[in-house]
Amino acid sequence: MLTKPQYIPNILIIDDIPDNLRLLDDILKREGYRVRPALHGELGLQAAEKEKPDLILLDIMMPEMDGFEFCRRLKTNSALNDIPVIFISALNDTNDIVKAFTAGGVDYITKPFQAEEVKARVSTHLKLNHQNRELLDLNATKDKFFSIISHDLRSPMSAFLSLTKLMANPTERLTEKEKKEMTLCLSLSAENTFNLLENLLKWSQMVRGNITFTPKKHNLKDIITESMNIVTESARGKSIILASEISGELQVIADTNMLQTVIRNLLTNAIKFTPNGGNVTISAEMAEKNMVSVSVKDTGIGISDKMRDNLFNIGVNTKRPGTNGEKSTGLGLLLCKEFVEKHGGKIRVESVQNQGSLFHFTIPACVQG
Repeated sequence: MLTKPQYIPNILIIDDIPDNLRLLDDILKREGYRVRPALHGELGLQAAEKEKPDLILLDIMMPEMDGFEFCRRLKTNSALNDIPVIFISALNDTNDIVKAFTAGGVDYITKPFQAEEVKARVSTHLKLNHQNRELLDLNATKDKFFSIISHDLRSPMSAFLSLTKLMANPTERLTEKEKKEMTLCLSLSAENTFNLLENLLKWSQMVRGNITFTPKKHNLKDIITESMNIVTESARGKSIILASEISGELQVIADTNMLQTVIRNLLTNAIKFTPNGGNVTISAEMAEKNMVSVSVKDTGIGISDKMRDNLFNIGVNTKRPGTNGEKSTGLGLLLCKEFVEKHGGKIRVESVQNQGSLFHFTIPACVQG
């Protein structure tokens, strides 16, 4: 069974004395952490922006930019202001310690420090930060769940109910054309509601840890064909050409239900945001590290840079209607990300507004030994 690789915390150390950097580097690497040293504040900021650390160990007395100024600048950066900072300094005056906490530090260790104290405090704050992130994710998940229940699910159900009442009313004299249009609307409404409920059910199971993960060998073309059959009617309703460019030779190691959910959601989104008469194409090829790269390309309305950066962020609302007013919750892409990562793969998107989008994801290939 495939398992996600264990995450190794990333710690940034900023101190202008090389001996201190080497000592702290040795202590923390022995604990299994990934450590990055920086000899001054400006270099430390650059390192944090390039790759966000899980924790920063920070000296105060440094030239050009001291630790207090570094921490203040870090906290004004919205992308970095949640990183916990532990000050390590020879300054032991109460005013200095208070100043460190005021600047945004979460802890203070006085030099000369003891290795066991550093290890204990680092471990404690990494755990606290991890728990805080989990709480934020849980709150965002709860908010998303209630939003879907109160708004996104109610709206299609209300429309469905109104149409059925209209068609069942004996006083309404409907033409054959009107009946056909209403039947089509009912069909699309039922399909959208079913897809939403399907995603909602799987998402709730995933959040509660109740989804089993059973990867097996599969022919990728077979799975994609089954997934395409589910969305064929939606594509036909918008006169969209749905095409597959998949070799029958590609074999993957995947959980069938999860992979079909990913493919179905990406195809559904592509159809939803592609105008009538457009094209949606799914393709795949071997990638490096024994992975298969699957791509879903459309000729749709595209995605803005701001929205693209937040597509897989549960705490940010990125939903918008489709080109024919189709409902959207953003839930499908969250599922895609979770299921792809469960396989040890990655998902990304390329898009230009009014020129279409291209979603890529990777899954393990079945390599003949």
